Amino acid sequence: MAKKTAADLIVRNARIATLNPGAPWADTLAIKNGRVLTVGTVAEIHAAHHGPDSVVHDMQGAFLMPGLHDAHNHHQIGGKADLMEVNFLPTASLDAILETISDYAENLTPGSWIVGGSWGSTLLEELSASGTLTRLDEATGNHPALFVDDSHHNKWANSAALSLADITAVTPDPAEGRIERSPTGDPTGVLLETAGVMVEKVMAAANRLSIEQWADTSERGIQILHRYGVTAFQDAGACLELMTAMKKMDDEGRLKAWAVSCMMANDMIFGADPVGDGLVWGGEAFRTEHHLPDFIKIFLDGIPPTRTACFLEPYLPDAEHGANHHGHTAMSPDTLTHWLIRAAKAGLSAKIHCTGDGAVRQVLDSVEILRGQGLTKTAVHIAHGQFVSVADIPRMARLAVTAEISPSLWFPGVIFEAIKLVIGEERATHMQPNRLLLDEGAVVIGGSDWPVVPIPNPWLGIEGLITRADPNGEFPGTLWLEQALSVDEAIAVYTTAASKAMGLDAITGSLEPGKSADFIVLDRNPWEIPATDIADTVVLQTWFAGEKVYER
Repeated sequence: MAKKTAADLIVRNARIATLNPGAPWADTLAIKNGRVLTVGTVAEIHAAHHGPDSVVHDMQGAFLMPGLHDAHNHHQIGGKADLMEVNFLPTASLDAILETISDYAENLTPGSWIVGGSWGSTLLEELSASGTLTRLDEATGNHPALFVDDSHHNKWANSAALSLADITAVTPDPAEGRIERSPTGDPTGVLLETAGVMVEKVMAAANRLSIEQWADTSERGIQILHRYGVTAFQDAGACLELMTAMKKMDDEGRLKAWAVSCMMANDMIFGADPVGDGLVWGGEAFRTEHHLPDFIKIFLDGIPPTRTACFLEPYLPDAEHGANHHGHTAMSPDTLTHWLIRAAKAGLSAKIHCTGDGAVRQVLDSVEILRGQGLTKTAVHIAHGQFVSVADIPRMARLAVTAEISPSLWFPGVIFEAIKLVIGEERATHMQPNRLLLDEGAVVIGGSDWPVVPIPNPWLGIEGLITRADPNGEFPGTLWLEQALSVDEAIAVYTTAASKAMGLDAITGSLEPGKSADFIVLDRNPWEIPATDIADTVVLQTWFAGEKVYER
């Protein structure tokens, strides 16, 4: 008789969606050394795997499924904001923001920085208006201050911060950025794209975090992800300090998620140093069991509300840009192709920020060259991919370019309202052609881009993919309803499709023998409720590698 392999943990009497097509449903799960031994029935698993030291959890019929994946976030920045910064919602009015800042400033020691966000893209004009900088200075008192917008691409600084960064009326705009100015030429405090980095670097130098603080804020970010059932993620802007911290965390047994780092080849918004060649080729030194530095990150364009996204068709005319402004990319086609080829030869995949269809086409042109050189194994993700020309959708599938999307950035909301102002409602409505992408055989995966969105809740994204409406009910209407996905497809965007695209499919994404025991317990079965209730799903427990890491 074969020797019984005793499980460390048996989870039984559950309604388990395994996401393994060969055995999609089960009621019991056996786990050993953080891995799934088997899934099946109570009787089968008790006979084969129950031992004297096995811990048994009776789930009393609760619904259980694999942990979710967030394929695009900035988890450490989210954790740092939660621990160290002032927070307000993108829907807040200028008056409400200033009141929040003023209240926060009262409790600070003199001279310390005020940092936080995020203000809505729809406030751009109001923040640059006459008198607003004076109001901000009054709210912040004697403290230098810097606040990010809802895209995290643009910043709003007070006079003290502008002075510390030596930004005056005669300061030239940096490459790929713009200092917004009053009619007299004086800075208004609004800093677009790389202009914000000028203050970001001064602020970071004055508030330098220790590696232990980097680890603490990263750990906090992961704890927040656990609240929403996320057990694997890609950090889409990894710097040297973050990777050092994640290695430290895993060495100390504190990294409770699969973390895939996207090391920055260039940097338009964070002020990180080093980036590019000084960063991306050294990632292997920070590899651990749970931290995988497998991607580079490229910023190829900006964002539509500031007319810095690159589009095939022009923006609506305005006084500053004229009638034929398309935006432009931050890299030439040759430079982008060179980066992708070097990364592929080094065994690295690429995540490329593209919010305009012109930037997407440039990526596809470069990947065409990459694939033509026989470099077919490297993954390429178009991050956000809000706008993709219908003509380019078949190329996405043929070239194996993944559409990594952030639903919370495009279903009806503040950012959609801001995009309408610059390209018109008809074009703005035709975002995220997800149905067309899947029908052509392309891969679609989901990310939050948190803290660009206030919370990293995948259930909001899953509902939005199905309904094409605002799950919160704050903004009316639907966007291009013909592009709606089914429940199966929407959940795959955050599980099995994402795990494969992130290079984790041999490890996680489904519950089957040999894979990590990453699972979540929910208050409902998302397959058995109206789609409009999915965003209300509550995660009761999150388990990573057989360890309970969150309980509501």
